[in-house]
Amino acid sequence: MAKKSNARLDDIKAKNADQLKDELVKLKKEQFNLRFQAATGQLEKTSRVSEVRRDIARVKTVMREQAQAGKA
Repeated sequence: MAKKSNARLDDIKAKNADQLKDELVKLKKEQFNLRFQAATGQLEKTSRVSEVRRDIARVKTVMREQAQAGKA
């Protein structure tokens, strides 16, 4: 499982700031859709909710790291 998240992290770190913003918007929309599906009882893969939440955190972390590196 650690290999899977490391691969995602490597993919995220390879992106520039604009690509990260686009990825964040895409993940936020997916999170909204998943929450909507959960509320209406249509959600089949419940683990996807936490995966998306963690991916959002990964993207935000990389964005913050890149911003800090740019200021330094």
